Amino acid sequence: MASLWDGILEQTKSAQGKNTDPLLWAIHINSTLNAAGVSLPSVKLADCLVSYICWDNHVPITWKYLEKASTINIVPPLFVIALLSTRVVPNRLLQPAAYRLYMLFLKRYAISLASHISCPNYEKIMKSIDGVLQLSQVYGHKECEPGVILVEFIFSIVWQLLEASLDDEGLLENAPEIKPRWLTKSQHMDIDGPDCFNGKNLEQKDGLQKANTAMAIEIIGEFLQNKITSRIISLVHQNMPSHWECFIQQLQMLATNSLVLRNLKHLSPETLLHFPSNTHKSLSHERKTKLEVNAIMAAGSQISSPSHSHGDNWSSLWIPIDLILQDAMDAEGKVTAISAVEIITGLVKALQAVNGTTWHDTFLGLWISALRLVQRERDPSEGPVPRLDTCMCMLLCTTTLVVANLIEEEEGELIEEAERSLTNKQKDKQTLGKLRVQLVTSLKLLGEYEGLLTPPQSVIQVANQAAAKAIMFVSGHAVGNGYLECLSANDLPMNCSGNLRHLIVEACIARNLLDTSAYFWPGYAHGRSNHIPRSIPGQIPGWSSLMKGSPLTPPLVNVLVATPAPSLAEIEKIYEIARNGSDEERISAATILCGASLARGWNVQEHTVIFITLLLSPPVPRNYSGTESHLISQAPFLNALLVGISSVDCVQIFSLLGLVPLLAGTLMPICEAFGACVPNGSWTLATGEELSCHAVFSNAFTLLLRLWRFNHPPIEHTMGGAATPALGSQLGPEYLLSVRNCLLASFGKSPRDRMRSKRLSKIVTFPAEPLFMESYPKLNSWYRQHKECIASTRTGLPPGGPIHQIVETLLSMIIRKINRGTQSVTPSNSGSSNSSGSAFDDALMKLRVPAWDILEATPFVLDAALTACAHGRLSPRELATGLKDLADFLPATLATIVSYFSAEVTRGIWKPAYMNGTDWPSPAANLSMVEQQIKKILAATGVDVPSLPVGGNAPTTLPLPLAAFVSLTITYKLDKTSERHLVLIGPAMSALASGCPWPCMPIVSSLWVQKVKRWSDFLVFSASGTVFHHSRDAVVQLLKSCFTSALGLGSASIYNNGGVGALLGHGFGSHFSGGMSPVAPGILYLKVFRSLRDAMFLNEEIVSLLMLSVRDIASSGLPKGQAEKLKRTRYGMRYGHVSLATSMKRVEHAALLGASLVWISGGSGLVQSLMKETLPSWFLSENGPEQESGGESGLVAAMLRGYALAYFAVLCGTFTWGIDSSSASPASKRRPSILGSHLEFLASALDGKISLRCDWATWHAYVSGFVCLMVRCTPLWVLEIDVDMLKRLSNGLRQLNEPDLALRLLEIGGKRVMGAAAEMIIGKGF
Repeated sequence: MASLWDGILEQTKSAQGKNTDPLLWAIHINSTLNAAGVSLPSVKLADCLVSYICWDNHVPITWKYLEKASTINIVPPLFVIALLSTRVVPNRLLQPAAYRLYMLFLKRYAISLASHISCPNYEKIMKSIDGVLQLSQVYGHKECEPGVILVEFIFSIVWQLLEASLDDEGLLENAPEIKPRWLTKSQHMDIDGPDCFNGKNLEQKDGLQKANTAMAIEIIGEFLQNKITSRIISLVHQNMPSHWECFIQQLQMLATNSLVLRNLKHLSPETLLHFPSNTHKSLSHERKTKLEVNAIMAAGSQISSPSHSHGDNWSSLWIPIDLILQDAMDAEGKVTAISAVEIITGLVKALQAVNGTTWHDTFLGLWISALRLVQRERDPSEGPVPRLDTCMCMLLCTTTLVVANLIEEEEGELIEEAERSLTNKQKDKQTLGKLRVQLVTSLKLLGEYEGLLTPPQSVIQVANQAAAKAIMFVSGHAVGNGYLECLSANDLPMNCSGNLRHLIVEACIARNLLDTSAYFWPGYAHGRSNHIPRSIPGQIPGWSSLMKGSPLTPPLVNVLVATPAPSLAEIEKIYEIARNGSDEERISAATILCGASLARGWNVQEHTVIFITLLLSPPVPRNYSGTESHLISQAPFLNALLVGISSVDCVQIFSLLGLVPLLAGTLMPICEAFGACVPNGSWTLATGEELSCHAVFSNAFTLLLRLWRFNHPPIEHTMGGAATPALGSQLGPEYLLSVRNCLLASFGKSPRDRMRSKRLSKIVTFPAEPLFMESYPKLNSWYRQHKECIASTRTGLPPGGPIHQIVETLLSMIIRKINRGTQSVTPSNSGSSNSSGSAFDDALMKLRVPAWDILEATPFVLDAALTACAHGRLSPRELATGLKDLADFLPATLATIVSYFSAEVTRGIWKPAYMNGTDWPSPAANLSMVEQQIKKILAATGVDVPSLPVGGNAPTTLPLPLAAFVSLTITYKLDKTSERHLVLIGPAMSALASGCPWPCMPIVSSLWVQKVKRWSDFLVFSASGTVFHHSRDAVVQLLKSCFTSALGLGSASIYNNGGVGALLGHGFGSHFSGGMSPVAPGILYLKVFRSLRDAMFLNEEIVSLLMLSVRDIASSGLPKGQAEKLKRTRYGMRYGHVSLATSMKRVEHAALLGASLVWISGGSGLVQSLMKETLPSWFLSENGPEQESGGESGLVAAMLRGYALAYFAVLCGTFTWGIDSSSASPASKRRPSILGSHLEFLASALDGKISLRCDWATWHAYVSGFVCLMVRCTPLWVLEIDVDMLKRLSNGLRQLNEPDLALRLLEIGGKRVMGAAAEMIIGKGF
């Protein structure tokens, strides 16, 4: 072959000497190569010719030969360009004519690329280009896919021209920090002859060089303005950001400083400056326009931007936030391991992306949803549920932290980007993102919602103080916290009325999201400072006194317990005292931390819960050498913390702020230590009360149990909601420890965490070591026994041994009032019983054993007692009294009582108990009232309420274990001490009664109404929910009510507003005007969904209701004849008087509601089932009465169904998995697998491997809509999709006549499909 190429060069040399016509030369060369069997175009010939020309034969005729060879395709033009770029560009100053010819080559062959990718040797040519330019090394990839090399080649050629132009104008010398990537020194600098085209005229040469620079800049502009090459170059932007950053930096330098560019006629500096943003905008606009013309699925959110109006439609965009906030207020089963802040942060990001709203609108929607929650809960019914403190925490702490998360995430990424930047100009500067500005805008707009900003009665004083602070600041009289502490309601003028916006702004300022410039917003500080007293009374103790060094005297402690700490500094001061003070001071500090600062310290709550959690795990003293745990000596201090955080609101605040896993990790060692301690002594508290290790254990243990649904059988652990584990996993102590370990191991690794750490106290140190259940053998053993008890698989008690003795002793204690001569209530193998007169006192002496041993014995005691009652050896009253004595002796046994009775009810082997008022308490006095109230509550849902046995028609019965349990609960007094026990057994009793046949729960509620009248509304509402527990049809009817109310369907007016108010109402209860009224369907559903034992049916029902809603929306509530009169007007398509844009919005709202209900009802498990089973089954089947047919109206309805399902599916995914990779939740880690499975179904159907039975227009709209939303809203999902799957989907979309979407899918698919995207751009002429 060497002789072949030598011969060709000889032919060329001969032709050069004879000045042979280039065409004839090319024909001869082509014949020679064909005769030799060389495949054309030939890269070897190109290499020979370029080497021949540069530089010994750098004459016009040889360049004409090279050009003609490229024209008739015997050499690959792109490879020629690659060869010339390495030889000509470095020598452009010595050989300006060659440089000019090279650029002419570029203009002719490098911009029109279609013929190159269809070349037979395309792959070989690209590899050869890679070999010449070393693109694989420069851009760091191993695979040499032809399309990727083509993108890098085009980008590199333009970049080389850019650097050459900067160098020619001397601009690189002024920016030494910019290192050229492609500009290299010539390897042929020994050429000393003048350019063969220029003679020896130096001025002509200089002029040609300047003209070359101008030409190079023009070619750069041509590449960046050409539709195809600019889009190819934009692939670098999306897939190689670091290289893109360098390129854009140099491009902006040229646009800003080039004198040559300023003198060009057809290219302006602005064109180059705006290229990056113009590229993105043009792609987005083109994509949007194409979709709006070809398919309505993308039109809904684009036709009318929601940011332009804040009416009912805009408000409905945030229904998921309203639902999740309201759901978090349910403490009966809603203490979650995952922070509400994290859940809502992911939800807000998803809604912003899918709704396409501005961030200030998104923030405004978030604030409004939280304010709506406060207004609904401002006058709550009494009961063992969270009240206003939790609600205000949700508004002022949780929601504010969500905003902080979003802002810190943005600014953390900006800081990382600045640190990666070549110039590092911003590295030492504080980086402020755009979201801070958007927050300010949202809070200014929030002032227009006066009705929502009215503070609840108990918050008015604090709001007025916040307003007074702003007024004084604006007037130039800045005041400290000590001044505000002393302002009373009487000190403030009438026109100094604060509202909830004042408190929101203060919460933002406290977290450095705003500064005091907010006080100067128009209308914010309204009032005159001269109406506010300047002087304050002296000697009033408060937080300012503490900071000045005052000791913790009882009066000061009382004030600090009742007054929230104004800032982090005060909380840190108390924390230091709690760590290092005297024993008395430490207890006082613990009491203060658990007071108002925890319940109402909205500006410091996240710090308070962290400090309390850390204090519950005191370090081992340095010189400690005792045999028992070091925790035992700190019993009074630990007990003060445990009692202080035991209220419903406090536990819920820990849950909202994500401290439940950490709190569980601190409670477990306390339970392990105190549960193993023998109560031989006690501690005397300041109140004179005696504190035993059993009491500390019980307080810690019952608090620990409230952190998961301990009383529910395993099957119910599989259900849950947005914050629960995946289907099949159990929310228990192991899970809590697993979450804790993951949180601590991952904290500080993300940009957001690093920003967040700046907000945390500098004196906080989190434990680093992981914890496991095996570290707590006693707790682990109890947990195994507990699970056996719940599952009714407990084994019998073997005779003899210490546990047997404890069982006998406990039985003698709880049956002490029975005649002394009666036989033992224990089984026959239990031995003789102690029935002496001093049985009770003897029992107390014998029960000085570790609490764990008593808990192990308790199930056997309960079994014996319940058996005795069933056989008449123990009366119901004596059983209840004995159980109460057992619970009073060791309150921790309440946990075993709950699990035992729950298991026994499930077994169903006990005879019923007749609630006749003789043996067992009777509910007759209130049962009729309960029935009427239930009917009122459910009136709006259309659900029938089964009749109750009122008036002697039928006996009222309960399962014996439930009757015993209820009898125990109503023996408790409603005082502060009993509250800690009632909040444990109350929800358990409600869950147990709800699972029993109707009307067990109304009977239980009636009994409790007799005990506590003021809990009547709560109890009746709880009873009303059980109607749905026993009827799937009732649940479906309730879901239907949710859709019709939220969407405004079923009304005579097609403009019925619906919305959040119709879905969730405005509060309820008999204390409202008019008494008990129908409860909004959304509130009812949030009450009942968690008790559904099989939530899998919800997917099919919600999809069916969504389709029915779309049908109603498509017909617009008009008679069918009018609906068929579809016509076009200057405002777009219309059904009668209802525009398509309005219909699209309502379809989106229906999908939004449906997705919210699926996510909240079943979390990741239900969404997984939806994607893998429900949706594929729907498309594979005929879809019943919601199908429409006939005419253009039927076509539009079918397309609306497809878009509704696409919107619904994507929303379910975004809510569950998040839109990005910032979430480390298990659900987000399963996203690639579940999404991949669903996309496999789509691709298989598009490939023709699956036969569909749905309407083709519906399928087209679904596929287009799903992929469009994924591309537009969740581009990071696309990066997780398998390469082959992306290509299959892209091909399928092209078959659906969606080439734009097919290309866009590849464009954002990462570098792995960049080549395919480039080839599609070139092949289709995009």
